[in-house]
Amino acid sequence: MTPEEDTDALLDALGRGELPDPGDRAARLLAALLEDVDQRRSSVSMTPST
Repeated sequence: MTPEEDTDALLDALGRGELPDPGDRAARLLAALLEDVDQRRSSVSMTPST
């Protein structure tokens, strides 16, 4: 695989909520950031303020 294909595979796996290689520090960091963003998004009201 090319580096681009590796990156795409990693991002696809993270998008599905999977952690392809738990020993990969970068993958763990990306998964933690994704989880944080998901939590923040779920706590934000989508109703516009007036």
